[in-house]
Amino acid sequence: MQTPQSKKAKLIYLMRILLTETDEAHPIKMEDILSKLEDEGIYVERKTIYDDIKTLQDFGIDIVLDKKKSFGYYVANRDFELPELKLLADAVQSSKFITKNKTQQLIGKLEGLVSKHDAGKLRRQFHIQNRIKNMNESIYYNVDSLHEAISEGKKVSFKYFYYNIYKKHVFPRDDGEYIVSPAALSWSEENYYLIGILDGKEGLRHFRVDRMKSVKILDELRDPGVKDFKLTEYTKKIFGMFGGEELNVKLRMHNRLAHTVIDRFGKDIILVPDGENHFIMNVNIFNSTVFRAWLFQLEDKCEVISPQSFKDDLKKQAKDFLKRL
Repeated sequence: MQTPQSKKAKLIYLMRILLTETDEAHPIKMEDILSKLEDEGIYVERKTIYDDIKTLQDFGIDIVLDKKKSFGYYVANRDFELPELKLLADAVQSSKFITKNKTQQLIGKLEGLVSKHDAGKLRRQFHIQNRIKNMNESIYYNVDSLHEAISEGKKVSFKYFYYNIYKKHVFPRDDGEYIVSPAALSWSEENYYLIGILDGKEGLRHFRVDRMKSVKILDELRDPGVKDFKLTEYTKKIFGMFGGEELNVKLRMHNRLAHTVIDRFGKDIILVPDGENHFIMNVNIFNSTVFRAWLFQLEDKCEVISPQSFKDDLKKQAKDFLKRL
């Protein structure tokens, strides 16, 4: 016997059946719709379902009647197409930032956006070489709190840890607490970083968000020095989130490296031809070991022209490395 509650829920159950059970390759016949509704304690006539389908179509759900083959109904277009969801699922699986547990949860939610017939296609054998997932489940809440603090212009406090050789958390400060004026969050080298000014210190510093614990938004307003921070300009100067003295470096490179340079610094970088096979560029960067290591990778296709102090740093780094061979 149909209850008043089941009668009210009829339209919701019908929508769920169509969204879950159908796609273009799997239409559902009217008798099967009625049978599934009966399983939920809902007994209606065909005419009522025709009217309900029309209501759902008016609501914006693209329900199509397959008149050529099965004479069944299916949902044709959804908010996300299957190739789009596959791309999102691959991005979730490949992200080091997202833990294994959260990866499964997110893919499960993505599966809810397609029919049950397509859901399994999102759990593909997608392999990323040497993929290591993050272990800090609180990272999602950390990111949310940090974004909120930046939006409200407030300082944040948190405990910051490292792993020791026994895989235990080690806090560099006695109380483990840092107070920071957050400027921005940045994604670099597969990790989330908070960029901000540490209380009592000058200059911007970087903190791995996955190494934070007990993130709190404070009532105190953040340092005004972060107000005009330009993330895009900043990230062009920094390599691997390692800071250092800011320099203007002049480089002479082989034309084969044009693509590499544009990939790293963007299309706005000015490349001045120098002969048939080379170009010259100037770039503002932070003089870090990571940037110097990047230049070493370019081997004989890159020449440092200036400044001399930077050339001396490169020579010292090379000599120090050779001593350890």
